[in-house]
Amino acid sequence: MSSDFEAYEQDFGTITAEITNKVGRIPKLSGEEKTQLVLNVDKQLEEVRELLEQMDLEVREIPVQSRAMYNSRLKSYKQEMEKLEKDFKRSRIAYSDEVRNELLGDDAGSSENQRAHLLDNTEKLERSSRRLEAGYQIAVETEQVGQEILANLHSDREKIQRARERLRETDANLGKSSRILTGMLRRIIQNRILVFVLGAIIVLTIILAIYFNLRGH
Repeated sequence: MSSDFEAYEQDFGTITAEITNKVGRIPKLSGEEKTQLVLNVDKQLEEVRELLEQMDLEVREIPVQSRAMYNSRLKSYKQEMEKLEKDFKRSRIAYSDEVRNELLGDDAGSSENQRAHLLDNTEKLERSSRRLEAGYQIAVETEQVGQEILANLHSDREKIQRARERLRETDANLGKSSRILTGMLRRIIQNRILVFVLGAIIVLTIILAIYFNLRGH
């Protein structure tokens, strides 16, 4: 997963570098060339947005213990994207003012403050939207972490229960083995006593046989 993220990072760096260069050139151009460059930058910004979405998805698949580092990198890329969009908007406003002035003359200058005010309000709305999106992402990540923790706790509980069952089985087997060994020891002792008694009887019989044999002579 991290290799995919790094590949997206490289694409992000390449495209944003191109956008920065083109945004700086927009005010210096005129006519059809400037129009085409504005359209091209707008298209590349859309590509960057898609890259950020892909990077966001990749971060969610990265293990929790490594996710913080990638989240930090993604946050910096989003901030860079915001700056690029602001620079592009300022460049487009300058471009729009130039075109309007060429068409209408000095009458167009009277609406400059209104456009600046609208741009400021638009940026505020976008910042609020991004904050809401960031809050939602944090909530989703928190939920995922909670689910993973609950899953780990459930797994640990099952392991503990299985260990307890094995201990009970082991105790039962040990008790059974102890009873078997006790019975075997008892039989061994009984067999030894029996052998001793039989040996004593045999010895006594031999002694009596020798005694009566000698007495008869």
